[in-house]
Amino acid sequence: MAELKALIFDVDGTLADTERDGHRVAFNKAFAEAGLDWEWSVEVYGELLRVTGGKERIKYYLEKYRPDFSVDGDLDAFIAGLHAAKTEFYKALMADPGLPLRPGVERLLREARDAGLRLAIATTTTPANVTALLRNSLAEDAEDWFEVIAAGDIVPAKKPAPDIYVWAMEKMKLSPEHCLAFEDSDNGVRSVVGSGIRALLVTVNDYTRDHDFSGATVVVDHLGEPGKPCRIIQGPDLIRKQVDVDALKAIHAHALS
Repeated sequence: MAELKALIFDVDGTLADTERDGHRVAFNKAFAEAGLDWEWSVEVYGELLRVTGGKERIKYYLEKYRPDFSVDGDLDAFIAGLHAAKTEFYKALMADPGLPLRPGVERLLREARDAGLRLAIATTTTPANVTALLRNSLAEDAEDWFEVIAAGDIVPAKKPAPDIYVWAMEKMKLSPEHCLAFEDSDNGVRSVVGSGIRALLVTVNDYTRDHDFSGATVVVDHLGEPGKPCRIIQGPDLIRKQVDVDALKAIHAHALS
């Protein structure tokens, strides 16, 4: 059986609950700065999350909620400008007040590094957003913890397309059977499955707990901490209180069996 060599992480909703109190807030700040009367509520943003990619999300919002909206000039350029402003607001939010990582994330990353597992990121969010979260919520040098950070528009087709995972594995010169992926949504699951990775751990959040996670090896509520055990929602009983390196190896072996 193939050896587990690398862990590949999604970011938003997986490493931290960044969507509701991070990205959504930053979008609304960018809209207000631009003089737009758009306000993405928690509920509306939950629907918009079905679309991956910030620029794509704005375009979908216009098509569904503001079909009469128009701009002088190129719409794609206008959306790109809004999204760039949103990124700056998001980076500021990550610095102050910041957002905590989800339970067990930092612990597991440190354990995995100590065990010699290679780490990577595969996300649709922009590289600047990844950097802002890692530096402010994990460690100043946290970018260096990851061998590859595959993010944003580095591939043309975003999740649920598998391209971002395929790109990450190509950069690491690894085949899918040597990897285990971490996701939080059905779009993420479809991306992982399409890439050929069979070992997949899902951590649900308030926006995704009702998603279809067919294809995931194990689904949990979070990764677990001492005194705060995780709960298995779907899949075999391979975890004892918290997701650790031994649990990951068991999940990987089960997926490949």
